[in-house]
Amino acid sequence: MELSSFIEDFDNLPKNIQRQLIEYAEFLLAKSKRNRKSKKVRHDFSFSWENGLSELKDQYTSVELQHKINELR
Repeated sequence: MELSSFIEDFDNLPKNIQRQLIEYAEFLLAKSKRNRKSKKVRHDFSFSWENGLSELKDQYTSVELQHKINELR
């Protein structure tokens, strides 16, 4: 559909339908902006937690630590 024919059809619609179309277009624009923002935000995975419990490695195995964590939940 050509823009000019759309505008002509739009002008021939009742005012309440025109308002609904405008509100829907605003909704789609806001949704598009949210999607663009969420795509820009990228969090790379970090291993900052690695060796966080290294002082306990002589006392527990990794499986024992997993069981301990499950008890604390």
